[in-house]
Amino acid sequence: MNVMAFNGSPRKKWNTATLLENALEGAKSEGAETELIHLYDLNYKGCNSCFTCKTKGSKSYGRCAVKDDLTPILRKIEESDAIILGSPIYLGTVTGEMRSFLERLLFPYLTYTDPIQSLFPNKIKTGFIYTMNIREEQLDEYGYTTMFKTNENYLKMLFGSSESLMSFDTYQFNDYSKVIADRFDSKRKAQRRVEIFPEDCRLAYEMGIRLTHNF
Repeated sequence: MNVMAFNGSPRKKWNTATLLENALEGAKSEGAETELIHLYDLNYKGCNSCFTCKTKGSKSYGRCAVKDDLTPILRKIEESDAIILGSPIYLGTVTGEMRSFLERLLFPYLTYTDPIQSLFPNKIKTGFIYTMNIREEQLDEYGYTTMFKTNENYLKMLFGSSESLMSFDTYQFNDYSKVIADRFDSKRKAQRRVEIFPEDCRLAYEMGIRLTHNF
């Protein structure tokens, strides 16, 4: 069993990364080999619209033809048993690095046939972990529910299975007194960091366990 996780946050030791690490610990507890990849360490871009992955007779049909730091990683994903994606929410969606990664990961396997089919060679489990400033009751107000569901639907369509975990009202700064962020209640956020975030970590751990189980 091989489980790969992808950190779409520029921070390697904060909310998103911590939840991904807990998810991988859960996978390890079931005997899985795990790997955490920080997307901000890699040199790559999103889809360049070459359509080689959809061209008749192409050697790269169903595969991304772009050669960069993602090339060997995309091949490793095909050999994995589960993947976990993690990203903070920036301006209402995942980070730019995560979005570019999703374009390169998903689009080559998505056929332009009717009906749509998946060219991914296996069935694997997937999970997505999101961290954000908003509170749970604000999800629909900010339109996040649609975005989360869209990502989950693509992952299910192409890989066979997906689930999502949301961590709300996260503690963003080590010291709120040093930044201008008076729209947020820093005391409430600090309290959530102590009382709620450990529960999010537990839920991430349990996600990691579930992703090691067979379909």
